Amino acid sequence: MPASSVDAAAKGARLERHAGAAVLLRRAAGAKQLVSASSHLLFRATVLATLALVVLFTVHYPSLLSHSLRLSSSSSASPSARPASRSTHRSLLGSAASASFGGAAWEREVRRSATPRRDGGISVLVTGAAGFVGAHCSLALRARGDGVLGLDNFNSYYDPSLKRARQRLLASRGVAVLDADINDAALLERLFAAVPFTHVLHLAAQAGVRYAMRAPQAYVASNVAGLVSVLEACARHADPQPAVVWASSSSVYGLNTDAPFSEDHRTDRPASLYAATKKAGEAIAHAYNHIYGLSITGLRFFTVYGPWGRPDMAYFSFARSIVAGEPITLFRTAGGADVRRDFTYIDDVVRGCLGALDTAGKSTGSKSGKKRGPAPLRVYNLGNTSPVPVTRMVAILEKLLGKKANKRVVTMPSNGDVPFTHANVSHAAHDFGYRPATSLEAGLRHFVDWFVQYYKLDVKGGSVLAGGKTTKRKSMAMSAAS
Repeated sequence: MPASSVDAAAKGARLERHAGAAVLLRRAAGAKQLVSASSHLLFRATVLATLALVVLFTVHYPSLLSHSLRLSSSSSASPSARPASRSTHRSLLGSAASASFGGAAWEREVRRSATPRRDGGISVLVTGAAGFVGAHCSLALRARGDGVLGLDNFNSYYDPSLKRARQRLLASRGVAVLDADINDAALLERLFAAVPFTHVLHLAAQAGVRYAMRAPQAYVASNVAGLVSVLEACARHADPQPAVVWASSSSVYGLNTDAPFSEDHRTDRPASLYAATKKAGEAIAHAYNHIYGLSITGLRFFTVYGPWGRPDMAYFSFARSIVAGEPITLFRTAGGADVRRDFTYIDDVVRGCLGALDTAGKSTGSKSGKKRGPAPLRVYNLGNTSPVPVTRMVAILEKLLGKKANKRVVTMPSNGDVPFTHANVSHAAHDFGYRPATSLEAGLRHFVDWFVQYYKLDVKGGSVLAGGKTTKRKSMAMSAAS
């Protein structure tokens, strides 16, 4: 074959290879463009999905994204004029209103409520003021001439109408309760700018041992994040810094078997998530005391009961079931022993709370972050010191209500409850004279008197009547009585 033909064939082969490579390059470029376009589409879809989630979060959890509150209704407002309670799917920390707060009239009302009426009186911000302990403490502080401003989000953990009734009672005594959330940092900053509170009584929390198994995030949001929110406001935005007294819990003793429970006993073995969040709160309190010089006192409550109590507590729910003729469930330990509780009457607890407030030392920090020295950090048990079998509590209720309970006895499940509680209150007795004085019989008598009046019941001849008819649970809706 001639040399020219060979050269032409070689050139042709090279041209075919170059053409093939070009095709491959074009295909690769096309694939790269396709991948790039897909990435852009995926990014846009992700952004749109994120925006959609933000919108949904804003709708369902407004309290965590908006700085809103509504001043409590006056005692003369009718129940029908108040907004309906939130549905249970909303955040347990959610504020009820989206209306803006502030203005001259708002600040005047806040200052009026928070201003002491006696020489040497203190000014206290009470969180959870429409709750059981919060309402009683607010009334006691106001009665002795202290300034009190309440804050509560009126969540639906239990029927909010009872909280609204407490709110109306407080309003009738001159105590304003703001419908707002402790996680609303802007609100807390504004309150501390408006009022030089001397003390904060932080009682707002997600309560209940067993409910933590169904709604664990609510406990973290309220008992951990909420506590941090309050302490942040006290440390960084209050001038001067207030002394803080807050509600821990006897639940922190967890699996401790030494009795009576002492503040010196170990608390590193919680038996429930609720207890774990309260123990975390005590650690958080230590950090804020150490870093910012906040004076902080933790109170470990032991099974508080009495009028205006919480419907989820055993004594309250048992009374309702006895009235309605429904069975109640009593627990026994695996060894057959009755469960025992150190039932503590509300008036005794209130005296302990006020004693802790009155003896709380001053904080030593400032808004600038500097502290003058160490500040007090305290923790106390507030109990009755006399554990009573729950079966004994039921027997007292049966006598007071004039009706036998339909009892169902089961072995205690592993749901966070503990078989007994027993308080050693020697530290509280020494430091501020705490001495519980109310027996279970006397305390339950006071509770039943209130219970019968609040629900408009009529106890006659061993049967409980409401409006002339045998009471059923459906007819036990919270009344507006206060």
